[in-house]
Amino acid sequence: MNTPPSPSLPSSPSPSSPLPPSGAEGTDGAPVRLGVLAPLTRPGWVEAGRQLLAGFELAVREVNDAGGIDGRPLEPVVRDTAADPGRAAAAVDELAALGVVAVAGEYHSVVARAAAARADALGVPFLCSSAVLDALTEEPTDRVARLAPAQSHGWRIYGDFLLGAGRSRIAVAAQPSVYWASGARILRDHLAPHGGTVVELDAGALAPEALCDALADSGATALLLLVGHPEPAAPIVRAVRADRRLAGILIGAPAGQPEFAGWAAELGGDGAGVPFLRYLPERPGPLGERVGKELRERLGAPPSFVAFEGWDTVAVLAEVLRSYGTDRAAVAGAWPRVAVEGTRGPIRFSRTPGIGVLQWAWAPVQVVDRDPADPDRFRVLHTG
Repeated sequence: MNTPPSPSLPSSPSPSSPLPPSGAEGTDGAPVRLGVLAPLTRPGWVEAGRQLLAGFELAVREVNDAGGIDGRPLEPVVRDTAADPGRAAAAVDELAALGVVAVAGEYHSVVARAAAARADALGVPFLCSSAVLDALTEEPTDRVARLAPAQSHGWRIYGDFLLGAGRSRIAVAAQPSVYWASGARILRDHLAPHGGTVVELDAGALAPEALCDALADSGATALLLLVGHPEPAAPIVRAVRADRRLAGILIGAPAGQPEFAGWAAELGGDGAGVPFLRYLPERPGPLGERVGKELRERLGAPPSFVAFEGWDTVAVLAEVLRSYGTDRAAVAGAWPRVAVEGTRGPIRFSRTPGIGVLQWAWAPVQVVDRDPADPDRFRVLHTG
């Protein structure tokens, strides 16, 4: 993936006139500042960060065109996390000192977890746009809410797809990560009652050719890529596609790597037929159609579900700020009461068993792949 140009959203406010650190509402028409976190440089997933910001940018423009927040413009203050949890936590400190009313965004789960913990400790509301790790916070909190479905929800649906496709002996090529380990555990626990098994292959220790040898010996009928892209995902896909012993193997990527154009550009036809999770309805409603068209014009390409998550994040926050005020405590207290029509359905937050944050239960979930006959076209294989 190439590093994108600098985002058009403001990257920092004027240091001479910050909002009060409490985020309290002013009366002078000063901007309402909103902290935004996204991976904009490597090793972060830059393409995902660009999509997330495109959704934020479009929604912010629409909010401000409609009069802002009680006549005050909504001003995003963007910080690059670069997939670094420490950098994200430091950014939350900085944003809190600048007086943002809330922090929102982030794509990488481990990074979002660090941001959520720091925001909670500082009393700053955090709306997580895209990260799915179930344990977003160590303890239950009222300050953090999330739009993306929890990993356990989406990955169980992916497990149902595998079983329905007759794939019950699964190999996972995994890198060390709390996120990947959590995903493998969810799949193992979900498949076991149905006679399914999960075999783990160490993608950090095995070169692609050695991984193919281990895969051939495993008896698995599917290989799931629990690894980063482009490295080592792309070399593994090429090696498996080229190995005649593995012609019947289904390659899957539940975390969504094939969603982005960079996957298709890197792998071409080899990257088609790789099922992944996508958080979109099969048929968008009028709002989703309109926003999707405008996002496509902004991005110059079809928007991913991550761009819609960005737009929905701002829609939720704008409703909260207009209805309940810009005091941080008021914003956090509004999560259970807000009801917003999002691009993918009505959004409400509630307490969900096993999830310590206020959760939208649930965004629509699809299992999708790129059509081998036309890799630019997506096929919906399963819905949950």
